[in-house]
Amino acid sequence: MYSILLIEDNDYIVKGIKYLLEANNYRLTIAKNLKEANSLIENKYDLIILDLMLPDGDGLEFYKKKLSHKTTLILTAKDDEDIISSSLDAGVEDYIIKPFRSKELLSRINKILKRNKDNETITVENITIDISAGRVFVNNKEVILTSLEYRILLLLFQNLNRIVTRDILIDRIWDISGKYVNDNTLTVYIKRIREKLGNDNIIKTIKGIGYRVDK
Repeated sequence: MYSILLIEDNDYIVKGIKYLLEANNYRLTIAKNLKEANSLIENKYDLIILDLMLPDGDGLEFYKKKLSHKTTLILTAKDDEDIISSSLDAGVEDYIIKPFRSKELLSRINKILKRNKDNETITVENITIDISAGRVFVNNKEVILTSLEYRILLLLFQNLNRIVTRDILIDRIWDISGKYVNDNTLTVYIKRIREKLGNDNIIKTIKGIGYRVDK
């Protein structure tokens, strides 16, 4: 059963989507604002459906800061071309404008989940991440990473050929560990990941900005 997080404050829309998804054998979790969403996003979801206009903040900024490594569909009344372009450029899977047709929404969701199911592994050179199992392999031999090391590596692999800033990475570590993390700590994590992978060049340092994995 696929698991979906819906971040939406409109009770009528929540009720309709809840009925639609549960009738089609999806497991749904609901957050009605960004504060609630922030406490839930580290759980495992196959898809996040996100409204852009929420009572306590901007959904697109929340996506860029907190969800860029997660499969996300935007569902919003905002039909501004620049916002649509910015959302898609930021990495969202799809953008649907309210009001929407239930069957169309379901079809879009099914398409995203099928595409992701077909791409549950990411391979760069001799390193493979099995996303569904949360495991990392080098030359087909499993390498054991801590949960934080794994999340850092996964975020980099999910953003191939793009720079992931140090601020974004630090923010992810903060969310997971709940402990204060500084710039030096991140450097240590990156060093450990490189050592465990046996490859100093797979994660490239972009001086003063962040890191990048190229494919």
